[in-house]
This record gives sequence, structure tokens and C-alpha cells, in this order.
Amino acid sequence: MRKAVLVTGASSGVGLALCKRLLEEDHELHLCLACRNRSKAEAVREALLASHPLAEVSIVQVDVSDLQSVFRASGELKQRFQRLDYVYLNAGIMPNPQLNIKALFSGLFSRKVIHMFSTAEGLLTQEDQITADGLQEVFETNVFGHFILIQELAPLLCHSDSPSQLIWTSSRNARKSNFCLEDIQHSRGQEPYSSSKYAVDLLSVAVNRNFNSRGLYSSVVCPGTMVTNMTCGILPPCVWTLLTPIIWLVWLFHQKPESLNPLTKYLSATTGFGSNYVMTQKMDLDEDTAEKFYQNLLELEKHVRATIQKRNHQS
Repeated sequence: MRKAVLVTGASSGVGLALCKRLLEEDHELHLCLACRNRSKAEAVREALLASHPLAEVSIVQVDVSDLQSVFRASGELKQRFQRLDYVYLNAGIMPNPQLNIKALFSGLFSRKVIHMFSTAEGLLTQEDQITADGLQEVFETNVFGHFILIQELAPLLCHSDSPSQLIWTSSRNARKSNFCLEDIQHSRGQEPYSSSKYAVDLLSVAVNRNFNSRGLYSSVVCPGTMVTNMTCGILPPCVWTLLTPIIWLVWLFHQKPESLNPLTKYLSATTGFGSNYVMTQKMDLDEDTAEKFYQNLLELEKHVRATIQKRNHQS
């Protein structure tokens, strides 16, 4: 039986590279591309099938920054699939990244230069926006839309006889100092991307705590420093050439979900000789905070569902 894999944000960047690698590892997958732009997704589907004709590649249109779209796509997926073996929760945004020139030059001549480039700590600030759902755009896109997707797809993911796995694209930029339980949407801060990625780490831990007994496991990965639509304008191309490793997220595709440490982040890395390897990093969080965050999300879900239901009734 074909393994069924869903990848959000599959039409470009990390998501597209991941889809190509997954099909190289298993050319008979059923790969479902979850994308905002259907025409882009169709072009990607045709290219993937041209190089992997034995695969089954389908599309579901979804915008994780629009909860109506998430509910609609979830219903469509539940009609198409009986189960999903892997879900790569990869779609995300980092709006209007502004490089802090002063922090950059200060860091270049400090002992923290490697840490600065590997985490972007202090280098980038962003201005967030409000979505049609009344939520902070970065939070809804990177965290809450995916949370709702998981909640809706639970019947396809929870099978105790054969576990399924969620794999979140996080970042080395996920920092505890930028996250606050009293402001989970980071509406009062200037680094919503960092906050959202730390929230992803928390959510993955909470999912394991609440869903492992039902056969669903969750892991967090970091693809390393790489050039995508979100990052290409921040630094000159020559700098990216020196900093960029090769994506290695597909390593988790070969691991037993139940054998992975829920408090570990798996990072893609490259040696100075160009060899790829996976590095592990203990996440800077505790399970109690993760559980509190999860409960906050459940409360927000109730509120948002009620708001959407009222809005639909009025229209």
C-alpha cells in the first residue's frame, strides 16, 4: 500500500525541495501538495510526475492564513484519504524582514558571530499584519492554521496499529525570549517569526503529550540556513553561498516515530567537505509550558469557530 504524505507549502522553497527528495527515497508515494496557488501547484505536480512517473501526486488548495480555507481543505482530504502517514507542516511566512545593520556589524566583530548567523538573533525585525480572521498573520500562518489542520485531520492521523507522524519546519531563530504565554500571537513584539517558530516547538511537544497514545507522533526539524523566497533579499547572494547547507529533512522519513525524542530538534547540517548529516539539539522549553500553550490554542479555537459560525450565519 502506498504511503500517503501531505506537505504544506509544497510549491516552492523548502517544501518543493522536500517533495523532490521524498520521491527520490520512495518513488511510489502518494504525495499530496497542499498549496495556496493552484496553478503553481499544477506546474510542480507535472514536473514531479515527469521525473517520477510511478508516483501518485495530488493537490489540495489551502491557505493556512485563512481558516475557512483550512476547514474546506480538511473536508476534502477526509473525503480522499483513509489515513495520512506523514504530514510535513512546512508553510510559513516571515514578512518584511528588515536587517538591523548596526547589530550586524556589531556581531561581526564579536565572539557571537557564528551564533548570530546561525540563529539570526537580533538581526531581523518584522512588521506583522492582521488577517481576515482577526489574528496576527505570522501566528495564524506558521502556527494556528496548522494547529486547526491537525485537529481537523485527526481521524486520518490517529491509528494505534500503525503510527503517523507530523514533521514541523522550525528554525534556529526560535527563541524563548521572543515568546510569551500572555501574548501567544506576539502582537506586542517585533520578532513574530522567531516567536512563531518557538510556538511550533512548544506545539510539537504538546501534540506528543496529548496524541502519542492514539498513534500520532510529532517532531521538529530545522533545514539550516538556506535561500528561499523568505530569505533571499536579506543578504547578498555571495554571502548565502557561504552559509547555505543542503536540505536533509528527509532523514526523519526513515525513522520510527515512536523512537524519536519529543524534546529534540533535528537540524540539517553540512560539513566543510560538503557531506550532509543530521545534528540534534535539545529544545529550550519545558512540557508544562507546552501544555499551557496547547490549552490556550484550544480556547482560541473555540472562540474562532464561534466567530466564523456567527459570521457565516449572518451572511
